[in-house]
Amino acid sequence: MAHFAELNEENIVTNVVVVNNDSIDQSNEEETGIAFLLQITGHDRWKQTSYNSSIRKNYAGIGYSYDAVRDAFVEPKPYESWVFNEDTCQWNAPVGQPTGPTIYVWNEATTSWIEGQ
Repeated sequence: MAHFAELNEENIVTNVVVVNNDSIDQSNEEETGIAFLLQITGHDRWKQTSYNSSIRKNYAGIGYSYDAVRDAFVEPKPYESWVFNEDTCQWNAPVGQPTGPTIYVWNEATTSWIEGQ
């Protein structure tokens, strides 16, 4: 199974679909997958994505953007204070999350992790 993200004109992911292996050429998954989806949908604004992030840094989700320069899917920025990691193409809190059995949630007002309820 191959996964494909549908992009709008602004390169925002609007849908993620699975294409059966029988419908694509395994030696050229992305090109043949896009050709298959073009036949079904009438447009070619698709990019392949993968659960294990082996391509395009992150698995695409609805609302993510596709950054053509980095060839990566990027989630929307979750908080104003978070910073972009160029290597992983992910947003990181300005301070590390505490470890341990307690669940922590981000508090943007204090820019810190607090115990979750």
